[in-house]
Amino acid sequence: MVYRPVRYEQMMKAAEGLDVRARRMFNGMGVYTGERMFAFLMGDEVGLKLGPADYKQALTLPGAGPLRTEPDAEPMNEYVRMPKNIMDNHESFIDWVQKSATYVQNKTMN
Repeated sequence: MVYRPVRYEQMMKAAEGLDVRARRMFNGMGVYTGERMFAFLMGDEVGLKLGPADYKQALTLPGAGPLRTEPDAEPMNEYVRMPKNIMDNHESFIDWVQKSATYVQNKTMN
């Protein structure tokens, strides 16, 4: 049986046109644009990798927080667990997915 997080289809639809692919990792699924991961899906949660200004803004959203792969794990750097009200609003979700994908596409490798 293939593992598919609850929000998988929603993410793939929101990321249309971004050359995306997904692969299982840890206890979830990483979503990539090109060779760079910009989203992490885990159950019904979606974490998006965001630049500093967008990260700070996203953390002010009610219900948002740093993304953790386990309750006691350290947060994933630059990833925000998006709140349900954003994920349930198609236009808002697409906007945040675009911000995330653009950030990783423009980020230089260290």
